[in-house]
Amino acid sequence: MNNQEPKIYLLPNLMTAGNLFCGFAAVLKIIEASLLDAAGKSAIANYHMALAFILGACVFDLLDGRLARLGGHESPFGREFDSLADVVSFGLAPALLVHQIVLQDFHRTGWVIAFIYLLCGALRLARFNCLSIQAESVKADGAHPSSEFIGFPIPAAAGVIASLTLLMLWLNEGERTIGLWKFVLPPTLLFLSFMMFSHVKYPSFKGLGWRSQRSIPRFLIIILVLIFAAINYEWMPALLFIIYLLYGFVRPFLSKPLRDEIEEEQPQEHLDQMPQ
Repeated sequence: MNNQEPKIYLLPNLMTAGNLFCGFAAVLKIIEASLLDAAGKSAIANYHMALAFILGACVFDLLDGRLARLGGHESPFGREFDSLADVVSFGLAPALLVHQIVLQDFHRTGWVIAFIYLLCGALRLARFNCLSIQAESVKADGAHPSSEFIGFPIPAAAGVIASLTLLMLWLNEGERTIGLWKFVLPPTLLFLSFMMFSHVKYPSFKGLGWRSQRSIPRFLIIILVLIFAAINYEWMPALLFIIYLLYGFVRPFLSKPLRDEIEEEQPQEHLDQMPQ
């Protein structure tokens, strides 16, 4: 038996496969929307499906890391597989979506804008993998690796694009096109490209897991927020993703106790006892 064969843990990588499937399905729906637009037919339903798949990929991406850490099954294979899936679901799919909705009107300039987003997303994932390898070396030396993201995470960037597009579809409900609000998407795409490769730090919320304990009032507040978000899915996801985007700029000015409370950070000695 080859001892160099990478270990593949079932549940976390099934979630990553779900992420990749959602990205693939989103791309197919965007292509179908393009064909319908070319035929002069409404493609709104296809855009809705593509957006649902991109947001679904965000859920799968959240679950794969949680399951890996819960079982202590983080692995180099899982990290690389996750990044490859992310390029499709959170890089290619949002770039195609914005290109189809608005950037195609700008011809080659539109290609460039969409490619810049895809390129920065791929570079951000490559940098993340390199930093993860360095963090493993730090952990092996007995130090505590950082639980922060350097640069805006690409799943969150895709979430911003998808949720904003969903909001625009809702504002123009009953119309065959998204309307003039669609011109917000190209500068947003460029801004997110910069943010993904920036050095602005964002919390990873790794301290929030299956074993996290919270008081009953706080638990009820979280449940109510989730229910409210589900009921108002047309605009609430956009609000949540934008709050997370802006939080990176506000974060350095917050006191450490307040920041730890918001980010669900736990005392380090407790983290040491949890599966990594």
